[in-house]
Amino acid sequence: MITCVVDYTIDPAEIEAFERFGRCWMELVGRHGGIHHGYFLPAEGASDRALALFSFPSLAAYEQYRDLFGVDPDFVAADRIRDESGCVVRYERTFMRPLLPGDIPPGAVPRD
Repeated sequence: MITCVVDYTIDPAEIEAFERFGRCWMELVGRHGGIHHGYFLPAEGASDRALALFSFPSLAAYEQYRDLFGVDPDFVAADRIRDESGCVVRYERTFMRPLLPGDIPPGAVPRD
């Protein structure tokens, strides 16, 4: 499994547009084989930072999803929200692998 962490700088005045943008992408990730873990938005005080986390079974599966960018009408519509509102100032994408509760390292003996 590979998890994509997207660190956004957003326009706080456009938070509603960012939420619409996020809802679209959560649905698209799920529809195309991924698991979206949600968007994490500013809660207290002034902030221009938001995060999104979503996973795909493999980098190859993620790349198949990415092939739809700019081509699939639903992907284009989701990006239009971002582009027309200016809700996203910039973003950085990082790929990580999760270490989850209950994961047992290879060769380890589970304890009772």
